Amino acid sequence: MTRQIREALLLFVLSIRDMLASAGPVLLLALGLLAAAYWWLDPQPPRTVTLATGPAGSAYAEFGQRYAEALKRDGIQVKLLPTDGPAANLQALRDHQANVAFVRGGSADMSDDAEHGVMSLGALFYEPLWLFYRPAALSNNNKTNSKGTPADKHATAPADTRLHSLTQLRGLRVNIDQPGSGVPDLMSRLLQANGVMSNEVIASQLAPEAAEQALQTGQIDALVLMTAPESAVVQRLLQQPGIALAELPQADALARRFPFLQTVTLPRGMVALARDLPPDDIHLLAATTALLTHEDTHPALRQLFAQAAQQIHGGSGWFNGARDFPNTRTSELPVSPEGDRAINGTPPFYQRYLPFWASNLLERMWLVIGGLIVLLLPLSRVVPPLYTYRVRQRVFRWYARLREVEARMEDGDGDATELLNELDELDRVASQITVPLAHAEEVYALRSNIEKTRRRLLGRGSVPALREQVHHG
Repeated sequence: MTRQIREALLLFVLSIRDMLASAGPVLLLALGLLAAAYWWLDPQPPRTVTLATGPAGSAYAEFGQRYAEALKRDGIQVKLLPTDGPAANLQALRDHQANVAFVRGGSADMSDDAEHGVMSLGALFYEPLWLFYRPAALSNNNKTNSKGTPADKHATAPADTRLHSLTQLRGLRVNIDQPGSGVPDLMSRLLQANGVMSNEVIASQLAPEAAEQALQTGQIDALVLMTAPESAVVQRLLQQPGIALAELPQADALARRFPFLQTVTLPRGMVALARDLPPDDIHLLAATTALLTHEDTHPALRQLFAQAAQQIHGGSGWFNGARDFPNTRTSELPVSPEGDRAINGTPPFYQRYLPFWASNLLERMWLVIGGLIVLLLPLSRVVPPLYTYRVRQRVFRWYARLREVEARMEDGDGDATELLNELDELDRVASQITVPLAHAEEVYALRSNIEKTRRRLLGRGSVPALREQVHHG
């Protein structure tokens, strides 16, 4: 039994060796092509990516943390780059200081940025224009103006504590956010559209937290923010006594003048249902914020960000219903193929079962793998003949020695006893050749031919002693 096991193991090892040697050239070709395609396509993304967010405490900063947590599950580290706001985010993207950035509508130069490789991964959420003010300051300003101050010498309207037009900002101390936020430029355009000159408003450009504090302490009369409702500053100001949120009845007209703006409604009770806050629907101007990237960013990273956007922004919010965001309808720049597939398409089934690195490798390399299969199918036909040749070669190489013995026998060269000993040695070697059962016939044919040669040698009759040797053997 031990001998049979040993022979079976030897046969198995030899078969594997022959199979590997036969398929080796084809396998080396396949591996070489696969390695070249892997190097060319670079399917695995960098493990670190930079996301330009915004000021500390802003909605952008909060969303940046959520993106970092989402991509961390796939082994990607997201470095958050704080900035002054969307305009600074876009500049960081242009300068390749960031791979991905939150950018508000109206910030990008559509033709120039698209030409330089900036693209969108989809629109994420609305950013309303929040105009908070102190009604007491507005009342005092209206009283002063009604007496004919330089702000408006012909004003005769009675005092009013509600701000319902941008023209009422004349003479007020208004914080219009930081330069990098893009709000100062927008406010300048909106005020100009309302006939308010820049020197008629006492403007400041404090950071949101500092502006909030200044508004509460009476150092300024109003502040303007453009951010998502998740902003901590917005959340606090909406519930701060003595601070009001302005509604602009002319919002629709302004949205027509500035196509990147649109009107949204803050529903009654949205801030606090129990307190019925706000007590009425409030119509606001808003821009759509998109997640922008650069064409140099690895496609797998673009895909991960687009998929994370689905999870983070896919629910309902203060100004949108479920599945309204992310979308590609309101993107000002061309949408990346990865963003379009994540938002409008159906993810491949294997993404539900494979880890990120495996599903990404399959997605990036499937065309190459398919091409290799098509190429290797005809090449694989040479493997069985090569295998058969290697197995039979273990038998056929001894025929050369047998032919040498026969030639010496025919020529009369060499001693008959010596030739017979060589035939015996050849037969002993042939009996130890290990081949698969399918090729055992070649071994038996070799031994049969050896025996025939021996009998011919003995049949010459000139060596009777050899006959006796064989007889007793």
